[in-house]
Amino acid sequence: MPIETITWKNGKIRYVDQTKLPGGLKFVNCGDLRRLWKAIRSLEIRGAPAIGIAGALGVLLGAMNSKAKNSTGFFGELNANVKYLASSRPTAVNLFWALARMESVARVNSGKEISEIKKILLKEALRIIAEDKKSCRAMARHGAALVRRGDTILTHCNAGGLATADYGTALGVLFESKRQGKRIKVYADETRPLLQGARLTAWELMREGIDTTLICDNMAASLMSKGKIDKIFVGADRIASNGDAANKIGTYSLAVLAKYHRVPFYVVAPLSTFDFKLKTGADIPIEERDADEVRTVFGYVIAPKNVKVYNPAFDVTPNSLISAIVTERGIFRKPYVKNLSVLLKD
Repeated sequence: MPIETITWKNGKIRYVDQTKLPGGLKFVNCGDLRRLWKAIRSLEIRGAPAIGIAGALGVLLGAMNSKAKNSTGFFGELNANVKYLASSRPTAVNLFWALARMESVARVNSGKEISEIKKILLKEALRIIAEDKKSCRAMARHGAALVRRGDTILTHCNAGGLATADYGTALGVLFESKRQGKRIKVYADETRPLLQGARLTAWELMREGIDTTLICDNMAASLMSKGKIDKIFVGADRIASNGDAANKIGTYSLAVLAKYHRVPFYVVAPLSTFDFKLKTGADIPIEERDADEVRTVFGYVIAPKNVKVYNPAFDVTPNSLISAIVTERGIFRKPYVKNLSVLLKD
């Protein structure tokens, strides 16, 4: 069963500090907005859906801590908190989706007492968590239909329960496939520079009793050339209206390799990851992170300290390389512009 990655408990945000895994399972009780911002920025909380939940809970936390006596003061604080949380990470659209949703429900109820608005925000944040859990299970069921008994699957970064409130996105498909008795095997890319695949995905898969093999990122092509990979499943942090998908750096490389070796390449993501305001992936903002993430490995210096570094956290996989996109509403295939448009409807 998945662990409870992030939730609201006793007036604070309780989350798993993912930077401590796999060495230890540490829960943090956060009651401070600046501490939450740091947790998101430093990847203590990571994974697009989980970041969205963190944003929603952050708005709630700010509201609950507010001492404002009137509506003007309360909404001034709320607006400032939303902007502050939005500055933590730029690529995962789930964050902005959740912040906008929390702000909207507060403003719709702006005529009510502040105490009542706080209760409404609590309900909305808990609803977002509940919806994420439901969507995880639905994605898992739909995606598992793509998996055959005995398949060997490759995945990249971490798209499991740690990245959501429940089952995960791409890993949720694998968990469900295992539950259905399909006896799958999984290769997990280590995912440089921060090793989410090695630290988090391998930990989650082994915890669920799935046959797991860890590889360096540059070993994927060799495996595909030998016919050892049947399918690839990855998550996403933002998907444009044409199906272009941003995910952890290195995903695009896998998609190119998959195309050459004729390996199906699947993206698994909830509706909150879609950004229909963007026509293509070229418009997706890509976060560039600190150079020392590449120069060092958990404190150990592995490069000259002054060497220039290029460290984008994500890359964009063009829709032409994606075999299908799995959502809680089902499996979508090309042409994506036409077929994904149904997601805009209620």
